[in-house]
Amino acid sequence: MPEDPKSVLTFLPAKDFGVSCRFYEALGFQAGDDDPDVRYYGRGTTGFLLQNFYVKKWADNFMMAMHVDDLEEWWTEIQALVDSGEFPGVRARGPQLEDWGMQVLYLWDPSGVLWHVTADPGP
Repeated sequence: MPEDPKSVLTFLPAKDFGVSCRFYEALGFQAGDDDPDVRYYGRGTTGFLLQNFYVKKWADNFMMAMHVDDLEEWWTEIQALVDSGEFPGVRARGPQLEDWGMQVLYLWDPSGVLWHVTADPGP
């Protein structure tokens, strides 16, 4: 077998590429090159590719999962971003313990992509 892959990335749709770029930068993701159609966004050791492409049915059924250490800290930042009104249509639901054992907050990006931001349950 060949060596293990160095990363696996997904392509997120963007209804309005500029708005989505600003949204992810506001969440602390760092942009890669300035390609007008596909841009890498990374934070720490993880990332994704944002593409200037949108199909509503696809975006409305697309989900991402991101596991973090401090869900409350993320919730504070996300709630402030949603409350700012800078990104119309963006919404979030605060952390809750799901039946399957993880703490989860839900975030819908400007294109309708649903993010599951998860953390291990507390003691």
